[in-house]
Amino acid sequence: METYNIYEAEEMADIKEWNVEDEAFWEREGKKVANRNLWISVPSLLCGFAVWLYWGIITVQMLNLGFPFEKSELFTLMAIAGFTGATLRVPSSFFIRIAGGRNTIFFTTALLMIPAAGTGIALQDANTPLWVFQCLAFLSGFGGGNFASSMSNISFFFPKSKQGLALGLNAGLGNAGVTTMQILVPLAMTMGIFGGDPMILQSTSGTLIGKIPAGTETYLHNAGFIWLVFLIPLAVAGWFGMNNIRTEHVSPHIGSPISAFGKITGLLLIGFIGAASGLFIILPDPVGLGAPNWAKWPVIIFVLFFVVMMMKMVPGDIKPNLARQFKIFHHKHTWIMSIIYIMTFGSFIGYAAGFPLSIKVVFGFQHIADAVTGVMDHSQKNPNGPSALRYAWMGPFIGAFIRPLGGWISDKVGGAKVTHYVAITMIGSALGVAYFMKAAYASATPEEYFWPFFLLFLLLFAATGIGNGSTFRTIAMVFDKEQAGPVLGWTSAVAAYGAFIIPKVFGEQIKATTPENALYGFAIFYFICLVLNWWYYLGPKREYDNP
Repeated sequence: METYNIYEAEEMADIKEWNVEDEAFWEREGKKVANRNLWISVPSLLCGFAVWLYWGIITVQMLNLGFPFEKSELFTLMAIAGFTGATLRVPSSFFIRIAGGRNTIFFTTALLMIPAAGTGIALQDANTPLWVFQCLAFLSGFGGGNFASSMSNISFFFPKSKQGLALGLNAGLGNAGVTTMQILVPLAMTMGIFGGDPMILQSTSGTLIGKIPAGTETYLHNAGFIWLVFLIPLAVAGWFGMNNIRTEHVSPHIGSPISAFGKITGLLLIGFIGAASGLFIILPDPVGLGAPNWAKWPVIIFVLFFVVMMMKMVPGDIKPNLARQFKIFHHKHTWIMSIIYIMTFGSFIGYAAGFPLSIKVVFGFQHIADAVTGVMDHSQKNPNGPSALRYAWMGPFIGAFIRPLGGWISDKVGGAKVTHYVAITMIGSALGVAYFMKAAYASATPEEYFWPFFLLFLLLFAATGIGNGSTFRTIAMVFDKEQAGPVLGWTSAVAAYGAFIIPKVFGEQIKATTPENALYGFAIFYFICLVLNWWYYLGPKREYDNP
């Protein structure tokens, strides 16, 4: 077995010396170890995104198969997964400090097998109650939480000068789990590779290669089972191929692997309690209290506050380690970058979650005004409507794979400058999408407006991807090496609520028959982020010069 002098013989997975800012050390020993950890991390994170967000595709197919649920009820599945995944990112931001990178990535990857297997079982029966799917969407939040720990972990392996590209690759190719899922799940559902009885399509469906007519057999349960094919070997690779950095500024006191898994489980439980409390307030009866739409904003703030306060009360050796990293909350730029990252990643993940069902709802139905009352009817299926499963993958694909380019460009010209032009592009694209969405939702032939809507949405996705890379580069430059990892995790946690907010807002506005208002609101928020980024990082009173 190959060895490195930075290992103790009896603890091959634990690195005792790690100074990648020393160029000689980086070239001699650091680069090889860092790259190996990165290339195990990437597919693990990819599967996390896939399991977290596969409800966006599954719900479209549930509609096509005639599952006995309302459209608004299906939107709640994406919202639940999005809310839970975002909330779990808060404790996940601190896993590396208390549990180590190798221990964390192995355990959190293995946990994804629970919702994947459960979803496969539940989808075999169209009479499975809605609450079962809601519970599985809740557990899918594991995949959303994994992003924070994965990014924090990779940030410690690379020198600052290379973090823009390294973090861009980890996040961008990890984000590609959305695209991979949107391509793989529809294809997997066409084949009986895991056994079980097929279901019969009641409406036209599709895959990457074309439409699938009504009356065709489909294996919806493969949407869950297919991920076990990847998760099992990835968990093995994480255990045998990754490392814990046991230096003072990364993971000095992690204990045994069993102890590390226990710490992770305890903090995840706090996150789940916080997410369940928030969802109970927000979700409609009979699942929750059905609070008014505006309540989602204070509820998110309450949940974040609750989870952080509960973590501060954790006893034992976890408490001093967390207290040391909680210093990020006293740094003003933690909050500034959280807002800006909501614009980029929050938009990316929210649009990725809601894009397929939005295409289905807006363009898959005819919107006809009653000749007498003028009241719009949105229930008639549109025979000429585009297949959501054929087109929806393209947006996340562009957003994910362009992210490393955003990090690379930002390493060259500065992250804040790139973010500035990203914000301008997002404002214009959002307003354009809103215009064509409004026209389509008032037309008996909405397919006439699909292509300008779709192309502008692709531009919006591309901008979010480049911005994801530029904002992470800014964070790596503004914060020191101990704080950068937790800040990356925290900002990603706050931004990940986009996976809840955007589908929720789309659902609310579609119910109100004004889906374009969602995009108008997002454009206003993007303008606020444009001003913040300019004021603090580019303008004459900037506190950091184009970090």
